[in-house]
Amino acid sequence: MKEKRSSVIVNFIIRAVVGSAVIFFLNQFLAMQGLSVRVGMNPVTFVTAGTLGAPGVALLYGISFLSGH
Repeated sequence: MKEKRSSVIVNFIIRAVVGSAVIFFLNQFLAMQGLSVRVGMNPVTFVTAGTLGAPGVALLYGISFLSGH
């Protein structure tokens, strides 16, 4: 049981860190292309990326695109 819990925690942390890195580099890339779609780096985006993974990052960009920020 303890191994399963630690596996879930490690998986969450890896997804959150990789998702945050993707957000950072995608923000940079989009800025170089002249697009104003940006996702902020904050605890909510960290938890979203860690919980949902790549679909969560896509969801954050979709929300940002639709809201016009």
